[in-house]
Amino acid sequence: MKNIFDLKVTEEVIARINKLTPTTVPHWGKMNVAQMLAHCNVPYEMVYTNKHPKPNSLMKFMLKLIVKQAVVNEKPYKKNSRTAPAFLIVDERNFDVEKDRLIEHLLKTQKLGEEYFHEKESHSFGKLTKTEWNNLFYKHLNHHLEQFGV
Repeated sequence: MKNIFDLKVTEEVIARINKLTPTTVPHWGKMNVAQMLAHCNVPYEMVYTNKHPKPNSLMKFMLKLIVKQAVVNEKPYKKNSRTAPAFLIVDERNFDVEKDRLIEHLLKTQKLGEEYFHEKESHSFGKLTKTEWNNLFYKHLNHHLEQFGV
């Protein structure tokens, strides 16, 4: 899997994001492009903000037991996979605002680097290695950029 902490990979992902327009249509799924960008911002919001409440101990245990491996391994997500409630974007969003936020999150994450993330506590899964953080970030972005054909 490509390393999102590598500047060249980050630049490649940003170039793909910059190919999107407000009228880009998905190959699958229900989200429009602005909603998808907002959806892709959620993992970064969970790292950099307190916008999303942390799961309680029981829920965190269940997420670690059932969901974690699917999120942090290198196996691509299936099309039309179910998503967690915090990631559901059902209201309309501003394409330019969400696009700019996502690019800012990518640049901040790359600048902080993989050592910042190594053994950092995640919102839902406990401590993750730098490889697990990379997979969490890159796999999710790649899945949705492919969904929109870029």
